[in-house]
Amino acid sequence: MEQLVHKTFGALKKTWKQIPHGVKAAWLLFAVAAVSIQYYMGGGAVAEVSQPKVISQEKNSTVNGKDLPIYCVQTDKKQIALSFDAAWGAEDSQKILDILDKHNVKVTFFMTGGWVEDYPDVVKEIRARGHDLGNHSENHKQMSKLSVEQNKEEIQKVHDKVKALTDYDMFLFRPPYGDYDSELIRTVYDMGYYPIQWSVDSLDWKDYGVDSIIKKVVDNKNLDSGAIILCHNGAKYTADALDSMITALKDKGYEFVPISELIIKDNFHMDVTGKQIGD
Repeated sequence: MEQLVHKTFGALKKTWKQIPHGVKAAWLLFAVAAVSIQYYMGGGAVAEVSQPKVISQEKNSTVNGKDLPIYCVQTDKKQIALSFDAAWGAEDSQKILDILDKHNVKVTFFMTGGWVEDYPDVVKEIRARGHDLGNHSENHKQMSKLSVEQNKEEIQKVHDKVKALTDYDMFLFRPPYGDYDSELIRTVYDMGYYPIQWSVDSLDWKDYGVDSIIKKVVDNKNLDSGAIILCHNGAKYTADALDSMITALKDKGYEFVPISELIIKDNFHMDVTGKQIGD
């Protein structure tokens, strides 16, 4: 740069006295502009800045012509994810959060728009304690029966409510009732979300009792590394079963991580069982 400046202004200096006084200021501005253009176009600072590499990101959710959500994840780590669907009631929320704190376990809460409206302080508390906030639709409808625009509205309304409450942009979506079709899965990805199902169902909503919940999870045939466990906030016995369930799973050697940490964000495909596999 120094050599370029000396070279350019050296040439101009020779003719400076020949330039009419009234246009010297304009001529000087022109000279500065000329030097700048030569610098940036001729291998100066801008030319030396390396551009970020564009990485191809593949999210292949299609198997045998059908798009699948993420039921579980292939991983070499003995990790599992615990999740709670929150669509009714919050009386047990404090107890659930305290038990999770006791075990230093972070989970994912999938919330409907109505639940977010009814319990805004609980939503903020969940986030403050370091758990994932997930989208469970505005009205808990069967989304495979809705149009693309209706599905987008169901997702976006909850997203906006949680963003306004917590300044957090959600990116995990669980369809109500586990109901989906290929069109919904594509819509979810198009909106910047990952569609999440489950591979281990506690069936806690059936109110069979504490022991039933623990057994359904801990002895489940699908319990393995990368499993996603489904529970419900507001179910009758879930909070009472949670402490023993977590202890039993830890005794089996499992580490709990939130779904946001378990899933593969890019460059993956699905197998026929809905397992997410890295490419």
